Amino acid sequence: MRYDVNKPIGVLDSGVGGLTVARELMRQLPHEQIIYVGDTLRCPYGPRPEEEIRQFTWEMIDYLVGQDVKLIVIACNTATAVVLKEARQRLTIPVIGVIDPGARAAVKVTRSKRIGVIGTKMTVESNSYEKALRHVEGQVVVESLACPPFVPLVESSQTTGAYVERVVANTLRPLLSYDMDTLILGCTHYPLLADVIGRVIGPDVQLISSGDETALEVAALLDYNGIAAGNDFIPEHVYHATGDTRSFERIATDWLNQPIQAKRLVLGTEGTT
Repeated sequence: MRYDVNKPIGVLDSGVGGLTVARELMRQLPHEQIIYVGDTLRCPYGPRPEEEIRQFTWEMIDYLVGQDVKLIVIACNTATAVVLKEARQRLTIPVIGVIDPGARAAVKVTRSKRIGVIGTKMTVESNSYEKALRHVEGQVVVESLACPPFVPLVESSQTTGAYVERVVANTLRPLLSYDMDTLILGCTHYPLLADVIGRVIGPDVQLISSGDETALEVAALLDYNGIAAGNDFIPEHVYHATGDTRSFERIATDWLNQPIQAKRLVLGTEGTT
């Protein structure tokens, strides 16, 4: 029996941030269908205990597996840090995270080998980026900073304005004295604040989002496994949010530059806060 290469790709995130990866997947792989799951009801994941992050992430993974996806992208740095290795061991389909692609992209562009990383509390405390960076380039010097206010800003559709500028400037102040030439946006929500972050951090620092490199890795895996969609396939993307779909649709429509309709998805621990 012939394998259906037009099966969808599953993309999951703690909220809307994974749309920054989904957008790049759509740009680079226009014939691939995406099923997106954003756990907006229980976002952010960064401050949560590891076991809670694992439970929530597996609920999304299990849902996507039930939708018969051919590949899963964990488009959340926190979930990647906690669950990626386990997911690769347990699942029979390819699973990709966003930390290794982001690290590779940063090493490609840095000249000084001094790299900053901003992310959620869990991502920073896991040292996942530092390990990934040093795996690629052993001489790299890394300075990391947790930025807890950033995800709530994005999830509440606040990405511009004087208040956002103040919050970003205050949060990033500890990094401003660090002599770096590259800054990894180590949370997929953060590219939605990239303009503000860039103004605060300065024009001499290259901002790195993992979306582009993640999409390249997905393309390579699809080709290697012989499961790339046919060039005549016209995908219809599907979007799910566990929380308010109207807020999700507003952010997604703006970020993807097209009208988006989202379905409400109820996962196993609805109501957990």
